[in-house]
Amino acid sequence: MSKFVVAVDGPAGTGKSSATKRIADLAGLIHVDTGALYRGVAYLCFEAGFTLDFDESDQPAIGKIAQKARFEFKRVKKQNPSNRLIVNGHDVTSLIRTPDMSMMASKISAIPGVRNALTGLQRTLGLSAPSILEGRDIGTVIFPDADLKFFLTASIDERAKRRLDELEAQGGDTPSFEELREQIRLRDEGDSTRAIAPLKKAEGAVEIDTTALTLDQVVEKMAKLILAKKKELAI
Repeated sequence: MSKFVVAVDGPAGTGKSSATKRIADLAGLIHVDTGALYRGVAYLCFEAGFTLDFDESDQPAIGKIAQKARFEFKRVKKQNPSNRLIVNGHDVTSLIRTPDMSMMASKISAIPGVRNALTGLQRTLGLSAPSILEGRDIGTVIFPDADLKFFLTASIDERAKRRLDELEAQGGDTPSFEELREQIRLRDEGDSTRAIAPLKKAEGAVEIDTTALTLDQVVEKMAKLILAKKKELAI
């Protein structure tokens, strides 16, 4: 591997995105949000008329959607979040963070055609410059030889609370805590039991339980190890 790569895996709501965004700036790394790529495909699927109840016969068509999609990450300082996902020329960042998008992303991630389409893209993005990638199979499948690997965890109640706070801050109708908790439980089940690239801790990954930690504390723990590794490798 010619570039410096940090892999960050873990289930939804453990703080992966928030931590990696900050660390990217602190450590001078490119942030690649691989989960956003699957959400981007989910968005295109909904736009094409597919629902969460799609069946096996729909998988080839969904795979073709992923294969044809054009993805780009752009950093826009005056927008929040600043790491914007552009899909087929359109900024979909604010459209892909709903519970339905999460569930669709989890379902389509089990389709071989979708995974094949996005695996090469993720590797290309990660090797384009010193990078930090977040997702569910970065350290196990995409970059098993990453220079440093992390696996973030948190209790399901804490993760549901964080998601509820995030949705309430956005305004509009918000699911109940119980509904969000069940959605997260179902997504965990789907991610960890799928036949292709299931969610699990990568060999050699540093595990961090973020349940009782602030974002600052998580970033501090991770950044300390990343900066030390960069220094060791003279990156």
